[in-house]
Formats: sequence, structure tokens, C-alpha cells
Amino acid sequence: MAEDVRRLKKENEALRQRIHLLEQKIDLLVRQIYGPRSEKLDPDQLQLLFDPDSTKKDDAPSTTDIEQLLAGAPDHKGKRRTPAEARPRIPDNLPVVEEVIDPPAVRACPQAWRQIGEERSDLLDYRPGRFFCRRIVRRKYVSIADREAAPVIAELPPKLIEGGKVAPGLLAHIVISKYADHLPLYRQEKIYESRHDVWLPRQTQARWILAAAEWLQPLQRQMRQEIFASNYVQADETPIKYLCPGNGKTKQGYLWAYHVPGGDTIFDWWPGRGTDCLRQTVPDSFEGILQCDAYSAYKSFARERQGIELAGCMAHARRRFHEALEEAPQRAAWILRQIAHLYRIEAQLREARAGPALRQSIRQSQSAPILTRIHRALFRFQATHRHLPQSLFGKALSYCLEQWALLTVFVDNGRVEIDNNLTENAIRPTAIGKKNWLFIGDVDAGWRSAVIYSIIASCRTHGIEPFAYLREMFTILPRATNRQIVALTPKAWAKRKRAAELAAA
Repeated sequence: MAEDVRRLKKENEALRQRIHLLEQKIDLLVRQIYGPRSEKLDPDQLQLLFDPDSTKKDDAPSTTDIEQLLAGAPDHKGKRRTPAEARPRIPDNLPVVEEVIDPPAVRACPQAWRQIGEERSDLLDYRPGRFFCRRIVRRKYVSIADREAAPVIAELPPKLIEGGKVAPGLLAHIVISKYADHLPLYRQEKIYESRHDVWLPRQTQARWILAAAEWLQPLQRQMRQEIFASNYVQADETPIKYLCPGNGKTKQGYLWAYHVPGGDTIFDWWPGRGTDCLRQTVPDSFEGILQCDAYSAYKSFARERQGIELAGCMAHARRRFHEALEEAPQRAAWILRQIAHLYRIEAQLREARAGPALRQSIRQSQSAPILTRIHRALFRFQATHRHLPQSLFGKALSYCLEQWALLTVFVDNGRVEIDNNLTENAIRPTAIGKKNWLFIGDVDAGWRSAVIYSIIASCRTHGIEPFAYLREMFTILPRATNRQIVALTPKAWAKRKRAAELAAA
């Protein structure tokens, strides 16, 4: 009888722990769907560190221990951001269309009145984009001196699509509408018909986008060469569903993003997420640092390739402790506070436009002690065995301790960023697009999205207006040579544009 009681108590305790873990997962899911997405830490949350009444859920270190751990922590309060100068609601460079309104009495008898002044009121107005027919007229000429000579006529400029009717401006607009403004082709079809009385079936638009991707693909290849010529690349991947003909269902594919801070961004499309995707994308000649998250494919790939070192992402570690705030408010808030110190140092380095040497020096003198305190605290928290390994805080501890060597690579290398957020920012527009177009047409269509997203993401990185860039590329590329591709990438185009602006100034 006693043995049965002990067994039932043990089973009840196991079930209680399982229910607790499941409740945590449900709570996290609800917060991810309906809660705020910002990971900013409420300053009031930090008061829990010293609140003696808030020890019910969390066995936090004593006040003395906390003061010792906090000793020497940099008191970077950071400069308070001055409010940005208010931008004018109506820019001065806009064309002005005047509308003169006279009183009814003046309109009835103008000769009886003399104007003594006027008052002006400005309104911001808009006219929707318009279609127009670009007619190319090639005149024929004959020689007056030699009447028997054959007539001469200018050559027809090369077309984007043989026999097609699309001009560079329209093709750029369709591409930007789908991949930057996230308008599916069927919505564009309805807009053009209802607002402009122009019938452009989505099938025609799809063929034009295929042609656009084929013209832009040499640019993506050149960008790939330049990215992997560097010895530091950031990588990440995002799921994209694609239609699988025959069974009426969708399957999961992935866009893999590769980015060099200050350089271009490229996307690659693969129907899977395994190590083989990295093998076929990253050239054998690449040696250096690959910054990524903790996904196992990166580790397997690094073990296969000599000369590749992995770097971790502090933002991923921070996110796990932010998710565990409700479970362990004191401990999670303390760790988030320390990580906030690290990011404040990084913000100051960016503000000072520090180079790699200065960044490495500052990080070793200021960031390294903070990381040492965090590391010691993680071991101490884990040693108390107060948190289940499968709990949110337990998972956050395990993640950080397992990834610690990768999370601290940035301290000893001034070129490496503290996190992978630059690549995640490049991926973010695809997540917005998925909510509109839901899936890619088929597995073979993924490369088109990868090519176009590469161009648009790189344009954003370099401060280029994507429509203007694409319109110019669709004008230049039909007559460009392979040697000219190097000078047509978004990075090169932005550099040349800035040089022209400086020369004009």
C-alpha cells in the first residue's frame, strides 16, 4: 500500500510538472500571437531585483550577491535622443498646381474690383499612377547626294521580352508592387482593370516577372561572388510554402539569406533546410566567420569545411530570457539588464562610427567584463536546480551555456556584429509578403523570388529607391555586356550615384 502511494505521488508530481510546462508553452504562444512584439524591457521590471516580496516564483541571488555581480557594471545611461527635426508635411520640391478662387461678387463684375493681396493655403494632393503608350518612331532617310543608296533607319532598341509589349517602367512597377509592396498578381490585375481600364492578366504578369528574374540573375551572381569573397558573412533562413501540383497541398521551402554588413544581401531558394543547402551555396573557397543562429545545419557544415568559424547571435539569446520573464522575473530581468549594457556599448560604437580596431579594443575593455559576470551567473542559476530543463528559463540557460563560445566571438573580432539582426531585417519583408500571397506557385518558381528579393533587399541596404534602380536596370541590361555587370550591382550603383551627387554639389 505504501509503495502504491509513493508511486502515485511520483506520477502526480510528474503530471504537475508536465502541466506547468504545457501552460508555459500555451502562454508563450498566446503572447506571440496577441501580445506586443517589442522586446523592450520595462524599467519597472528591474525593481524586482531588489523587491523582497517578489521571491515566490524565483529563487534569486541575495542582495549582496547581486551587488557583487553588478560591481563594475558600466553605468552607460546613453545620450537622450534629441527629437528629430520635424519634416515638412509638404516638401518644397513638389510641383505646385495653383487653383485661384475669387469671391462670387468679383466673378460677376471683375472690372468693379481691384486686387490688394491674396491668401494662400497649401494642401497635399495625389494623382494615381497612370499608364501611357510609349511609341518609338524610327524615321527613314535617303541620301540627297546619292539617290541610289539604300535608305537608313535607326536600330530598334533591344526589348526585354522578344515580341512583348512591356516597357522598363511598367515591368519595374509590377515587380516592386509584388515583392516590395506585397501585392499579389491577382490584386494588381484587378487594380489595373478597375482604376485604369487596362487588362493585364496575372498569367501575363507572371511571364514578365520570369523575364525580369532572368535579366536580374547575372546581378545576383555577381553579388554572390562579392559576398563570399569576404571573410565574414551572416546567414539565416526563413520558411516559404510552395504549391505542390497533383495533391492540392503546399510544401515547405526555405529562402536562405546571406549578408555582409555594409554590403549586399542575396537570397537562395531551396525546397529543404538541410546542410546540403549550405554545401551547394557557400563556395569551397570561402574561409572566415559565418554568423548564424543555433540551427544544427550550420554546425554540421562548419565541421565539414576547414577554415570556417561560427559566430552566435546575442539577439536570439536575449529573446529566450525575455520569453522567460514571467517564469523567473528576477533572474531573467537581471540577465536582460546585463545584455542591455552590451547593446548600449554597441550603440555608442555605431554613433562614433568606430572601425574594427577600435570596436575590438572597446569590447575587450568594457564588454568582456559584462560577459564574464553573465557567464558566472548562468552557472550559478543552473546549479540551484530551481528551474526544470524544459521550462522557458531552463531552456534559456541551456541555450546560452551551449552557445557561449559562439556568442562571445564578437569581443575578439571588431568586424563581427553582436547579433544577426541585419540579416533578419533583410528577411523581414518576405514575412510580410507571405501574409498576402501565402505561397509560391511551384518549387521551380522559388529561384525567381530569391533573385528579386536579393535586388530589393540590397537596394534598401544601400539607401536606393528600388523602383528607380529596377527601371534603369531594365533599360540598361538588354544592351549590357558581362563585363559591365560588376558596375551595375546595387552597391556599385549607389556608390556611383553618391559620387555624382558630391560632384554636382
